[in-house]
Amino acid sequence: MRKEVWFGLSILAAIVIAIAVLMPSPADLTNGHLGLLMLALIVVTIMLGFPTAFTLMGMGVMFTYLAYRNMGPQQAIAQTLDLMVLRTYAVMTNDVLIAVPLFIFMGYLVERANLIEKLFRSMHLAMARVPGSLAVATVVTCAVFATATGIVGAVVTLMGLLALPAMLKAGYSVKLSAGAITAGGCLGIMIPPSVLLIVYGAVAGVSVVKLYAGAFFPGIMLALLYVIYIMIVAKLNPKAAPPLSEEERRVTLPEFAEITKRTISNRVLPGLIGAMKGKRNAAVPMRTLFNHLVIALLPALVFVAIMGLSYKIVTAPLPQQASGLVEMGFASDTDGSSHFDSGGLQEPEIEGGLAEPEASAAATPESAATKAEPEEQVANESRPAPAAFWILLAIGTIIFVAFYAMFTFARLEIFKMLLSSFFPLAIMILAVLGSIVFGLATPSEAAAMGSFGGILLALAYRRLNLPMLKESVYLAAKTSAMVCWLFVGSSIFSAAFALLGGQEIINTWVLGMDLTPVQFMILAQIVIFLLGWPLEWTEIIVIFMPIFLPLLAHYQIDPLFFGLLVALNLQTAFLSPPVAMSAFYLKGVAPSHVTLNQIFAGMLPFMGIQIIAIVLLYLFPAIGLWLPQVLY
Repeated sequence: MRKEVWFGLSILAAIVIAIAVLMPSPADLTNGHLGLLMLALIVVTIMLGFPTAFTLMGMGVMFTYLAYRNMGPQQAIAQTLDLMVLRTYAVMTNDVLIAVPLFIFMGYLVERANLIEKLFRSMHLAMARVPGSLAVATVVTCAVFATATGIVGAVVTLMGLLALPAMLKAGYSVKLSAGAITAGGCLGIMIPPSVLLIVYGAVAGVSVVKLYAGAFFPGIMLALLYVIYIMIVAKLNPKAAPPLSEEERRVTLPEFAEITKRTISNRVLPGLIGAMKGKRNAAVPMRTLFNHLVIALLPALVFVAIMGLSYKIVTAPLPQQASGLVEMGFASDTDGSSHFDSGGLQEPEIEGGLAEPEASAAATPESAATKAEPEEQVANESRPAPAAFWILLAIGTIIFVAFYAMFTFARLEIFKMLLSSFFPLAIMILAVLGSIVFGLATPSEAAAMGSFGGILLALAYRRLNLPMLKESVYLAAKTSAMVCWLFVGSSIFSAAFALLGGQEIINTWVLGMDLTPVQFMILAQIVIFLLGWPLEWTEIIVIFMPIFLPLLAHYQIDPLFFGLLVALNLQTAFLSPPVAMSAFYLKGVAPSHVTLNQIFAGMLPFMGIQIIAIVLLYLFPAIGLWLPQVLY
């Protein structure tokens, strides 16, 4: 029998033995003990392979009946069915979950648009001179594609078919290759738009918008840590990630580029502009030259447009704010006159008494108007651009001058490949995230926009047809049904657990330990990390998060920050044996000589990097909380 099976059976045996030893005799069982027994049994049944959603429902219904058993059979059944219906209805009315099927549908559409092959090829060539370029390109491709799809299994499987043979052929070690693919494929559950964050938001009652804003930089940080690790390994041990040969880095140029390179210049701008003048463009059509000149100038045009928009924003006049103050004398001239004439309280007229000169009353409105005119002119004047804008403009200009000085026809071809693979996905992702984060759309509306963007991408790449659309709809409906049934089961299970008093026992036990907030946070993350070994992230979120969440208020921990730490921590659920699904996805498409133990060994350093990322986020909370605080 394989080692993984023995490992899983040993964990299962340990849980069963702990239940047998720690539980009191049946005569002494209380409802609280039944709650803890239910929690232990759900882990055992899931590890035995029972369907998670229906096991949660069945276990919840059975233990709810036991909680009401003293009321009599008829009343207990009625109360159990009422709780089941109410908890199901509560899930059905949770509008946050509308985004789940839409994001899943978007992911299946993007997956079937067959972008990943072009994306990996363009990333591979763009990073050819970077140490460990193939592995770095693999992580970046996984990050982009996993973010667009959110489907870990699809990303790991496709990259196993594309990147793993390429890396093994180039002499990369099996461990580094497997680790880069499996760890990179899991980034989709961290970087928004992520279904995991939607599920956590629905369970914890935290704004999904804030979770998306908070998870953006930690996800990017984790991907950068992977890239840095690969580059360090490639530098210290070139045998594990040898540099690409000149032949592998060569880019095939089209005919017009070869002619222009040979006759005029290898640099794009001088070559194209020179070919468009005089008789030297006889061998190349003018339309081809002009089209490629526009493509070459696209980065500069985008930079000019961004800086122009930024200039307009930073120099816009400050909005006038009504102070709500009214000058004395104005109100009395209009509304107050009728009041005084009607015989209200008035001061008696005093002959020869002290009185202000009559001219002052007339001068007051004129002087106020005179003062208001300069103030209005100042408010309408444009503000001068700050020094930071000009510094940024100067730095950007210098960068673009250097960029175009090194912009050869080979780099133009790589840029064209990125235009057709990387940028469409990036624009779609940023449009979806931007509309959510900046408040232009709710997550559900943005998910609908993303689904429409996925349809447009499939149409643009000539992959959209009725069978493909039917398959995407079917798979999205199947996955969404699994998630929604999981929520229904989790809701019934959590209600039964709280009804039995299990939550109260755990709260009392944890509070009795007299932990500091730091100690509680460390304990919670260790428990979640260990739960990731036998369970998947969905089960951890829907079963165990409701146990931790009531304790956060006591320790004054922000549920948003806790959710970001949990999302980073749950990356390990896909990499930790025996339920390391990424390893099994990769093993299914890997060459026969690649063993499961090699894949597990390759994943371990990346699990260590995930732990480092959790520590960094805890030590520097601004990594995750800065953007939500700025925007909201």
